Amino acid sequence: MSLLSPRWGLGRSLVALGGVLVLAPLIALRTIHYLPEPQTALTDALTGLPQISEARILGVAKYLSEDIGYRTVGTYEHALADKWMVGQVEEAKRHCERVVRETGRKLECEIWRQQGSGTHRFDMMGKRLYKTYHNVTNIVVRVSDGTAEGKKHALLLNAHLDSTLPSPGAADDAISVGIMLDCMRVLVDTPGWSPAHAVIFLFNHAEESLQDGSHLFSTQHEVAHTVRAVINLEAAGTTGRELLFQATSEEMVEAYSHTPRPFGTIMANDVFNSGVLLSDTDFRQFEEYLDVPGLDIAIVGNSYLYHMRKDLVENIEAGVAQNMGENVLALIRHLTAPGSAIPTLKAGFEHKRMHLVFFGYLSHFFMYSFSTAKIMYGALLAGSLALTRPVWHGQRRGMVAVLAGLVGSVLAPNGLALVMHYVLGKGMSWFAGGHFAAIALYGPVALLGGFASQLIFSATDEKTVFAATLLLQSLFAFGVQLLNIGSAAVFFIDALPIVVALFVNDFVLTTRKGEMSLWTYALGSFLPLLSGTLIMVPTLEVFVPLTGRLGDVPADNIVASGVSVLGALALPLVIPFAHRVGRKSLWRLVLVLSGVTLLNAWIHARKEPFDDMHQKRLFVLYLENVTTHEHHLHIAAADGAPGFPALVEDIAGAFAGSQSAARAVVMNDYNADWDALYPFSAFLSPYKIALPLAADAGYVSPWTTAFSLTAVNDVTDLAAGTRSFTLVVAHPGLIWTVIAFDAHVLKWNLDDNPPAEHARHHVKEASFYGVDTWTLDLVVRLPAGADTGGILFNFIGLQENAMWPGKKAVKAAGGPPMALFERLDAWLDEHTRGTVDAMLMGCVGGVAVV
Repeated sequence: MSLLSPRWGLGRSLVALGGVLVLAPLIALRTIHYLPEPQTALTDALTGLPQISEARILGVAKYLSEDIGYRTVGTYEHALADKWMVGQVEEAKRHCERVVRETGRKLECEIWRQQGSGTHRFDMMGKRLYKTYHNVTNIVVRVSDGTAEGKKHALLLNAHLDSTLPSPGAADDAISVGIMLDCMRVLVDTPGWSPAHAVIFLFNHAEESLQDGSHLFSTQHEVAHTVRAVINLEAAGTTGRELLFQATSEEMVEAYSHTPRPFGTIMANDVFNSGVLLSDTDFRQFEEYLDVPGLDIAIVGNSYLYHMRKDLVENIEAGVAQNMGENVLALIRHLTAPGSAIPTLKAGFEHKRMHLVFFGYLSHFFMYSFSTAKIMYGALLAGSLALTRPVWHGQRRGMVAVLAGLVGSVLAPNGLALVMHYVLGKGMSWFAGGHFAAIALYGPVALLGGFASQLIFSATDEKTVFAATLLLQSLFAFGVQLLNIGSAAVFFIDALPIVVALFVNDFVLTTRKGEMSLWTYALGSFLPLLSGTLIMVPTLEVFVPLTGRLGDVPADNIVASGVSVLGALALPLVIPFAHRVGRKSLWRLVLVLSGVTLLNAWIHARKEPFDDMHQKRLFVLYLENVTTHEHHLHIAAADGAPGFPALVEDIAGAFAGSQSAARAVVMNDYNADWDALYPFSAFLSPYKIALPLAADAGYVSPWTTAFSLTAVNDVTDLAAGTRSFTLVVAHPGLIWTVIAFDAHVLKWNLDDNPPAEHARHHVKEASFYGVDTWTLDLVVRLPAGADTGGILFNFIGLQENAMWPGKKAVKAAGGPPMALFERLDAWLDEHTRGTVDAMLMGCVGGVAVV
């Protein structure tokens, strides 16, 4: 029987379509995971020209992350990294000057070590937060042709030298530092290269403390006003091609299209700008304070290691640095060349004006304006209406059938998610298996929901449902684009091959009215499955690991919904196909998928959510309260996986004795014990364990008087009902101090717009190593009818020498916290078989009435 026949059975139809169902995802996966061959040599053996060297880049990343180590702002290691970086750029400048002397090229390299203080408001996760930083540093290099005109308009490249609290930061962001250094080398060593427009390399030294370094450069550096565009380099993972996940100008996207291997879509841009990812980068400061457009680029694959101890060079996939380095180098060359768009990107842009659809597709990069998109999608809708006119009479029932299929494909996976989490107690069972495990668990049940819903509509004609699918996809593409949402392209990419397939079916393959060839499904499914895989895999690569740090949210339902929605985009012709096979075969398919779903649930119920490379994040604070003189262990998790309360009880029994049970506490803005991590602390589910002091009977606290809050220039004006003073926070030996207080602030030195009401305020500090005092100027309204006894301040800070394992080399200086952390870390590794990554920090806190 010919493939043209509409009467092939279920089995033979699936076998015939098997090539499409296998080939399209394989092509997509090869595209997603393709990386260039890593280069070790500094010079190309064939051309004799300098080239990006992954070996050199990883050498930089290894030195920063392992030889120096954890570079948390305010630590000794942070200062070491600053000194090392200054040495690197000084040597680069000397080399640049030698090249100029020897060749006479128009080239000038200038360097600055910027050091300064400032304040800025940093709203995050719906919380209002204020930052104050002191003596933080940036290392800045400007490469130009040496002329005033050549320095007038500049491209800024940014990467950060510091690492976050629990991580050595090889990928985040030492690899980007290495890439920028290697790009500088290649450009300077390239014969004849001279930039028409300057390029500024900013090695900022305080990103993880909430973007203080980029704020300092943007608001205070002498060359900041010359910046016309920015390229920010980041990492939230260790594998795969770097993703363009934020773009704010058409000119910069056009420049990105000239890179060797562009990888990004308007969909990623829309998702990030929606705030769903709850993430942020230095790009925010450049956009707000320099008011310039740019590109935000990051390595995102395997983000299980993001902000974890295993963010090490050994876990960075071969080719990652080569790929990112070559793309960044191409961007620099393009944007600093004569005729580039850089001079036209004046300050004062509005990124919302970027009405551009863009996406990488296999080896091609497509761009078109929103107006062009509306014409294209409108034409597609008109063509779809014309082509489906013969079956308009049944479209109401056809569309209801398709919509019911979509609803069923979402509800069924979510039902299984609820069973896994609440009935079987096996939530996040797919976590260690990654995005493929999530697809394996929720993909079949999504198909089950879609097919089962069609049993109600089994009498509906196949071609009617096929036409309804096309019309809905075309309508979604046009309607969503009318709202100026560029992600409407996903519906267009789905609908275009379907309309072509239907045209071929009606005018080439079949002769009888209403007949559907199996070739139509092959033609209409290949590109949607290809593009759907290209979208699904990177999206789930980000979202699956993200569920490990979102707190006690319904992670199973989030992932189940993601798999079902993205799966519907990849397989839009599933619902019409259900009407092709007949009611009897459809029942058989539903029964088979039901069995697969039950088997999947049984398999995943036997799995543990974490392993040694997909670890549970555990947050542990050893808090010494200098007000009450109590010591507590505070433990929290940032995921909804089962087993956490039992783990806490085990820790309490092993380290606090039978007298100190773990106690769950409420997390809110008044839980000052976790203010060191505010506002991320909102994601945490905390427990509190009292620690016995008998074992430390000889311990004399060095913090009782060292950490202090005092008021100077204190003036109370009863007639005006105000009090003004300068709060002095002294914190020798402590970093990342935080104060929280309730007051109606009329004026302060943080910004010009304090809340016009009595409110809770959080102020976080970050300073260079050795800086141990900061101040806050306040004018507050006195409460009506209340005494003027003072304002209660909660305060907390991290012990600079009590962060495990970052400070393991000087553990004796860390006192009781480090002694406990060493034992606890070994116990956790043995007790959990390496499935837990614990952030262990010694803190000092208390309350003071000022």
